[in-house]
Amino acid sequence: MRGVVLAASAGALISALLVALGYRDGPFEFPRRPFSWHLVAGVARHRETRLATGGYLGHMWELYAMWTWVPAFLAASVAASASDVSPSAVSVLAFAAIAAGGAGAVWGGAAARRLGYARVVTMAMAISGICSLVVGLLFGRSLWLLAPVVLVWGFFVVADSAQFSAMVTELSPPHAVGTALTLQTSLGFLLTMVTIQLIPAMVSLVGWPLAFPVLALGPAAGIASIRRLGARFTPTARP
Repeated sequence: MRGVVLAASAGALISALLVALGYRDGPFEFPRRPFSWHLVAGVARHRETRLATGGYLGHMWELYAMWTWVPAFLAASVAASASDVSPSAVSVLAFAAIAAGGAGAVWGGAAARRLGYARVVTMAMAISGICSLVVGLLFGRSLWLLAPVVLVWGFFVVADSAQFSAMVTELSPPHAVGTALTLQTSLGFLLTMVTIQLIPAMVSLVGWPLAFPVLALGPAAGIASIRRLGARFTPTARP
């Protein structure tokens, strides 16, 4: 545990240093719009912002619960299979499933420029939702069958993350961008507390094979929200 804390702390310090030395504003700057309680009601009434935030909440319903519990799921699956897979192999696969999100984020950003935000987030949520439904069917099976699904899930579960922030930035009223982004992020992380606690309750109730499908409710709701938005979005410069 001490090593984990030290490694995480070192990573945070390195990240802060990289931001301090390497961060530059992009080419499409617009005036800073700080959070304001006076703008919350207006943001909540703004249809496009509300629907984009709804998509983000569907994404967050799934993301952190997946990251939190996939390592435990893999360990339990290997134990149930009574195979001779080493604990270190399980740890590497769990790490790879989470790390795959880095490649997914790069893909999501590149694809959004070609396909538009709405198509990318819909595709990512559809694939990750399918993975959450399928992965339990492979519980206790060979790790060679389970690993590809978990890695694909890890890739797509985070591939749409940045696109929701971009959508809210572009769609919200210009004077309320800071308030809209703060509400989006705060509500999303608050929601993760629900599903992180929900998964172990589901495991106790129905077992690991049926625990993860509840996460598919998030992508389903997110896709419905984005479909109601009804537009094909591409990155644009903002005044």
